[in-house]
Amino acid sequence: MHLPPSRADAASPSRRRFVQGLALGGAALAAGTLRLPAHARQPAWAAPGQVLSGRDFQLDIGTSMVNFTGRPRPAITVNGGLPAPLLRWREGDTVTLRASNHLPAGVQTSIHWHGILLPANMDGVPGMSFDGIMPGESWLYRFTLRQSGTYWYHSHSLRQEQAGLYGAIIVDPIEPAPYRWDREHVVLLSDWTDLDPTDLFLRLKKAPHHDNWYKPTVGDFLRDARRDGLAAALADRRAWGQMRMTPSDLSDVNAHTYTYLMNGTTPAGNWTGEFRAGERVLLRLVNASAMTHFDLRIPGLKMTVVAADGQYVHPVSVDELRIAAAETYDVIVEPSGQDAYTIFAQDMGRTGHARGTLAVRAGLEAPVPSLDPRPRLTMAEMGHGDHGAHGAHGMADAHAMHGGAGGAGAHAGHAMHAAQDADMQSHPASEDGNPLVDMQTMAPTPRLDDPGIGLRDNGRRVLAYGDLRSLFDDPDGREPGRTIELHLTGHMEKFSWSFDGIPFASAEPLRLNYGERLRIVLVNDTMMQHPIHLHGMWSDLEDEDGRFMVRKHTVDMPPGTRRSYRVRADALGRWAYHCHLLYHMDAGMMREVRVEEGA
Repeated sequence: MHLPPSRADAASPSRRRFVQGLALGGAALAAGTLRLPAHARQPAWAAPGQVLSGRDFQLDIGTSMVNFTGRPRPAITVNGGLPAPLLRWREGDTVTLRASNHLPAGVQTSIHWHGILLPANMDGVPGMSFDGIMPGESWLYRFTLRQSGTYWYHSHSLRQEQAGLYGAIIVDPIEPAPYRWDREHVVLLSDWTDLDPTDLFLRLKKAPHHDNWYKPTVGDFLRDARRDGLAAALADRRAWGQMRMTPSDLSDVNAHTYTYLMNGTTPAGNWTGEFRAGERVLLRLVNASAMTHFDLRIPGLKMTVVAADGQYVHPVSVDELRIAAAETYDVIVEPSGQDAYTIFAQDMGRTGHARGTLAVRAGLEAPVPSLDPRPRLTMAEMGHGDHGAHGAHGMADAHAMHGGAGGAGAHAGHAMHAAQDADMQSHPASEDGNPLVDMQTMAPTPRLDDPGIGLRDNGRRVLAYGDLRSLFDDPDGREPGRTIELHLTGHMEKFSWSFDGIPFASAEPLRLNYGERLRIVLVNDTMMQHPIHLHGMWSDLEDEDGRFMVRKHTVDMPPGTRRSYRVRADALGRWAYHCHLLYHMDAGMMREVRVEEGA
């Protein structure tokens, strides 16, 4: 058995070990429902053994078979379940969790406690926090809970998260919550593929547009020409062609590969959470997917958002919200007047959905909405300014900023610096002439009040980051002493992702001084959306004027945005900092952060 090191830096394997691929080697189990109402009875449909509470836990990581698509496939499970058991803790308690590896020979594993504040050597990141857990061995996690709320856990051993190693966490507060509810359910969203996750990653490297079935057609061109004029339509197509991108490329993997799950159940399986008329029901929403942004609504019900990423916020009433990979939201609903309501979570690209039901008894269903129309990106969407109705001129300007492969970025960098003015975004020198950078944003903005592509003007009240305000003031109160600006960069055709054009394997760690207050500014230079997660410390999101808004552990970055947040470097050790789209992290969008005394 491994015993945890007594020092945060006791385990320091090389970055090379971290980025090496791990074969799945083995298989994993089917499974079931995930729930635990806080003040309520146990629904009849709840599978036994899927909830663990207390202070001491045994987690057995092994293999079984699952069948979500009509054929049995291998997965990785915890205690024989997918999702892994719901863990229920209490703020102030010290929890002890023994994770044992029962995977085949040579297959390392790990567990990361997403959003939980703990010592660095308990964080569960192989190659950074510790060596990982080898087959036949165990690792003893022990830490004291300094927070409450809804969180989750998952493997950080490359692609095991995609294969099933994820589960929800509830930390009950010492003090009563600032809102009342009668019953609660966890709604855990995920994406499943029958492919071996390593094969999916290799396919993304070879054919990154495999799932993009909705490229512009001749009919689309004729429609645009009638609406915008022939010259504008030709300029639009020419610009997208030069950039080797398409306006329909919203996600790298979608329902053409994935089956979307709710609490480990397919849409046809219809996971059901029970209620009684007149009850206030707390839904703990967790996006445990590998690569999917979900847009969630419950037709016929308002959702009152009361917490984001485990932290209380001033209540906001909405019809719909977008939940990025790794984010959590707590919402309260008050079902009455009908016996069943559909929980509908469609993917951002409108290719598929997860769904479940709130019902007075098991077996009931409500109508399932159709997918919304597929949205299309514009150059204004990607931070290249608003140049006409559909951005044809903006696309030409974007191409001037476009790096491209084979060194074309040198011309892009020259054009950018020559044209620099107060309204244009500067870029790090490491992006200039970089064959791993295929685009740079010209005029990024925070867009905190924008609900996002596909959600604007849809007739529903949709949550935006700008709606979120923590119930507390800035917990630190100091002005940041320095600013670190990082650009999210990538090359779509090479499926290469990075910060500042430098993939993880080649990047130096970011060094923070223990106790300092700093500002991190993120600029998204890509056409993809990236949820960014800093381990070990909170990310205190600011508004456009630098005022504290809301405390989060994951900050979503739409294309063409520039957003900032404050960080208090109050956790010594080595920490991961990365995009939480699994294959983006795997392909290089990751850094190490070192918090050091007197750095």
